Amino acid sequence: MRASRLISLLLLLQSRGSMTATELARELEVSERTVYRDVLALSAAGVPVYADRGRAGGYRLLGGYRTRLTGLSRDEAEALFLAGLPGPAGEMGLADAVASAELKVLAALPPALRDAPARAGQRFHLDVPGWFRETPPPVALPELARAVWGDRVVRVGYRRGDGEVTRRVEPYGLVLKSGIWYLVGRVGDDTRTYRVDRVTAVEVGDERFDRDESFDLAGHWREQAGSFLRSMLRAAVTVRLSPAGLRRLRHLVDAPFVYDEVVAAAGKPDGQGWVVASLPVESVPVAYHQLLGLGPEVEVLDPPELRQLFVEAAGRFAALYR
Repeated sequence: MRASRLISLLLLLQSRGSMTATELARELEVSERTVYRDVLALSAAGVPVYADRGRAGGYRLLGGYRTRLTGLSRDEAEALFLAGLPGPAGEMGLADAVASAELKVLAALPPALRDAPARAGQRFHLDVPGWFRETPPPVALPELARAVWGDRVVRVGYRRGDGEVTRRVEPYGLVLKSGIWYLVGRVGDDTRTYRVDRVTAVEVGDERFDRDESFDLAGHWREQAGSFLRSMLRAAVTVRLSPAGLRRLRHLVDAPFVYDEVVAAAGKPDGQGWVVASLPVESVPVAYHQLLGLGPEVEVLDPPELRQLFVEAAGRFAALYR
């Protein structure tokens, strides 16, 4: 613990030049008396740290005592501070590790590049969760992240629609999608995906598993996400769309590939510019709520039950606005 604090103190002085005992105590979350003892310990170890007396004084290192990352361009240095995700890292219990790593990188940068984190932070910000959703991180996330880092087998309790199950999982990775965390892992010979907010219990044991080094988490996720979306589209409806309706359809379908396929397979426009297209959907009720957003820019041709729902909706609209 003390060794880590001594390194942090040294790196703070390297990155900021001069700091008072009060400032160091606040940054390190210790007393000023502890800072005095730590400075003496660094001096005894041969680190050239000395104190400037007076009201504007403080501790500093003798000039030239630092290590630097050489060969970095400004673009590369700024990119380093864009690579981390402070919010998700904090949710996984890694906030202190990220802050410590950034401090070490900052201390090793040449003086001309010391403004890299400020420039990056002022220009780019990643807000991961979707709109209209403010959910706390899943309780099980830090333990699962620890198991992922350590390649340790876990036993998880998982809540499903038909109750709760227990699974032995080899956790290969964690994925953050639209503010929701997912665990990707091996269960027997299968690779499965679990929503972390549905994990009710986690037991991280001492047993380790042999990771398949050829497993590509990003590639697996892309493939599974596409397959999942397609598996949901179990039905199809035939619609007639105005030019405006065809443009607005892009914002109503859940999967981007659906819109591209609809446009590619659409018939030729008629005299008014309307086109007939087949639209893959999850179900008739879901299609009703999606297409209702197009208002008079869409006409349902098939199936008859969906067309009847629109007939009834049109009647209610006419009664409301008569």
